[in-house]
Amino acid sequence: MEFEQLNMGNEVIEFDMGLGDDAVDIEHPVDEDDHEMVDSSAGRELYIPEGDMNLEPYEGMEFESEEAAKAFYNSYARRVGFSTRVSMSRRSRRDGAIIQRSFVCAKEGFRVEKERPGSDGKVKRPRAVTRVGCKAMLVVKIQESGKWVVSGFEKEHNHELVPPDKVHCLRSHRHVSGSAKSLIDTLQGAGIGPSGIMSVLIKEYGGISNVGFTERDCRNYMRSSRQRTLGGDTQILLDYLKHMHAQNPAFFYAVQGDEDQCMSNIFWADPKARTNYTYFGDTVTFDTTYRSNRYRLPFAPFTGVNHHGQPVLFGCALLINESEASFVWLFKTWLTAMSGRPPVSITTDHDRVIRSAITQVLPETRHRFCKWHIFKEGQEKLSHVYLEHPTFEAEFHKCVNMAESIDEFESCWVALIDKYNLREHEWLQAIYNACRQWVPVYLRDTFFAEMSITQRSDNMNSYFDGYVNASTNLQLLIKQYEKALESRYEKEVKADYDTMNTAPVLKTPSPMEKQAAELYTRKLFVKFQEELVETLTFMATKMEDDGLMTAYRVAKFGEDHKSYIVRLNVLEMKATCSCQMFEFSGLLCRHILTVFRVTNVLTLPSHYILKRWTRIAKSGVILEERASDLLNSRESVTVRYNNLRQEALKYVDEGVKTFEIYNLAMDALQEAARKVALAKKNGGRLPLVNGTSREDGATDGSQGHWVSGQPQTADEKNKKIQELSHELDRANRKCEVYRANLLTVLKDIEEQKLQLSVKVQNIKFGMKE
Repeated sequence: MEFEQLNMGNEVIEFDMGLGDDAVDIEHPVDEDDHEMVDSSAGRELYIPEGDMNLEPYEGMEFESEEAAKAFYNSYARRVGFSTRVSMSRRSRRDGAIIQRSFVCAKEGFRVEKERPGSDGKVKRPRAVTRVGCKAMLVVKIQESGKWVVSGFEKEHNHELVPPDKVHCLRSHRHVSGSAKSLIDTLQGAGIGPSGIMSVLIKEYGGISNVGFTERDCRNYMRSSRQRTLGGDTQILLDYLKHMHAQNPAFFYAVQGDEDQCMSNIFWADPKARTNYTYFGDTVTFDTTYRSNRYRLPFAPFTGVNHHGQPVLFGCALLINESEASFVWLFKTWLTAMSGRPPVSITTDHDRVIRSAITQVLPETRHRFCKWHIFKEGQEKLSHVYLEHPTFEAEFHKCVNMAESIDEFESCWVALIDKYNLREHEWLQAIYNACRQWVPVYLRDTFFAEMSITQRSDNMNSYFDGYVNASTNLQLLIKQYEKALESRYEKEVKADYDTMNTAPVLKTPSPMEKQAAELYTRKLFVKFQEELVETLTFMATKMEDDGLMTAYRVAKFGEDHKSYIVRLNVLEMKATCSCQMFEFSGLLCRHILTVFRVTNVLTLPSHYILKRWTRIAKSGVILEERASDLLNSRESVTVRYNNLRQEALKYVDEGVKTFEIYNLAMDALQEAARKVALAKKNGGRLPLVNGTSREDGATDGSQGHWVSGQPQTADEKNKKIQELSHELDRANRKCEVYRANLLTVLKDIEEQKLQLSVKVQNIKFGMKE
């Protein structure tokens, strides 16, 4: 009799196998990443032993097949509370057939750290240690009859077993059944996400332990289902993106995974979207509520708000995989496309996976859940409450929207929950725990580019509304994407035209109103005008004055119970209000404007005029960009233009202060133009004389440390250093002058370009009419 030796951790256990020398051992690699589901039972039913359900393995026990033995041991492991895996197999040398299998507890053996080639030895996300040398196992071998018999069984474990209510989390027992797949497919087709689907499954099966798998498995199945169903349809989109990038290298796109094999997600941003971000990227909305095409793939745009209050695009994603790792990849990729500059704030759907990804990638960005999305979710979660108590919904919205302080919201919430006996409602408790990320009173100290904290529509920026819906396939998506871009651009040009060519009706004699009319875009001026006019009905009463800071109580006439506190620093002309409208929207509130009125502040201080809301929001210096970030290390004319422009703008501000400085600036510009022309004539290079770059070919040594090829003496060197130091100081002063002059010139150019653009559109509109 011969014995096979199985390496179980640090020991060797022998079993009499009755096999000859014509067999070879096969070790199965262990994948310890429990984050991915292994659906070993896909496409077949699990083996359920007949008779006693509490039957445990014993030596000599027979099975019809190797798969039956595996399924039985896994079923036994589920009842006991551990996970299984295949440890070792033995194959016949004669025909290569499997003649023996060893099934072990998943905690068998010990982890062996493997260092990948080229790695620095550091583990980015260290995994928990799961293997503890457990000896529990089952060994089966094939008989001449074709049946499989148990030749070895070790029952005892050296670790605690998992209770029944948590056994569904063990890897070998996580199985998406056929009925669950059908339900997932149906719900996914209706546009419901993984979290919502799991809620339905838990209710349908009577508890999470009866579902038999986790939300991560649900996400993985949804991803694989999409990948199988999509087939080659995504190639249409990829071909389009490659074509656009070939036409203009500033068109950015990226694919998670292998383009030719297993794709996960796709992201792209056209050059205009990337430029828009440099002007309006202070606040961003990421919307995954679009479910385009028959596969219900989330089409997720990154959007913002331009100087007319219109939605503006910062890039798009097609989400095939909605795992946390994929969202981390997406946000990192988007940030790279946006030159690595994070926004001040971001608004997303109410989703814990998205929240976790943003925490990792954008830790300094204020993250807000979309209030509209939460209220919509509440229609489902609170449907029975709404039916039973018709007044609850209105009170719920009022509690969230109308609270003026955190204390007021807290007390209102407690009163509402107690009134309708909802303290044990899980969803209400969950959103209350996250209230700092969606209730307005907690968020108004951060800029979100909204004109009002409570009166604005609560929906997210609807950039693609009317263009993308459930019937939009991927081929049509490309056309609709381009149509939406064209339409949004036309609307922006029309708003530019209205701002430049229509004078607003002033409602007060205030110089501040006239100033705002000349500075702000038309829509923003209307918002400001509303606040200014409202000051006529407000009164400001001085509360405190320490000489530097003065506090005022501001209230509407006859409504002293509803007052706001404004603090004014007279010397710096800076004011803060308890309503925090300026911090939230970038426009001064009626309360601060009331204090300005009573203290005879006739015009807006410059620090209260946000450039992003003005007519010239898209002029001047934009965000610094590196060619490698923008174009994947491919240079372009656009990038070179922007880089030169930005460098020039660094030397402009002082240039217009005096006529003398202006003349110096003009001389320097003409000198620079002469050098550029000479370099252009010489193929992009200045002539070299004795190792020194010279534009005129002179050989007198006046610009170097060498004269006629001979080194200078120490005194000559010191004298030359002093001369060069003086020249450097003069050059620095000139640069400051040039910077000021250039900035003025460029601002004039931007304004003229805007006016010409509007005039052209005006002519086009006239021709159409």
